[in-house]
Amino acid sequence: MSIRLDPEEAELKALAAFAADFDGKRILEVGCGTGRLTWRYLDRAAHVVGIDPNAARLSRAVADTPPRLRDRAEFHVADIDAFAAAPSGKFDTIILAWSL
Repeated sequence: MSIRLDPEEAELKALAAFAADFDGKRILEVGCGTGRLTWRYLDRAAHVVGIDPNAARLSRAVADTPPRLRDRAEFHVADIDAFAAAPSGKFDTIILAWSL
């Protein structure tokens, strides 16, 4: 039996309630890990930048990026301090889900 995370889609509903919508937005996801949450909104966003300090988890996120969405996503091994220190453009929404 496989484990199914968030079958009721509570995470996505909570994000939608706070972030309104992702349609055409530039999103920064801090602590994106393996991209598990990223794939749930990426198809609606204009572009997503995911950062995470764990290179192994980020490698999985890159490998698991759906081919049709690869031009909309980029991933960087970095924590928020390192990422904020470098010019990175502007974002409409910043997500810090599970990143305390």
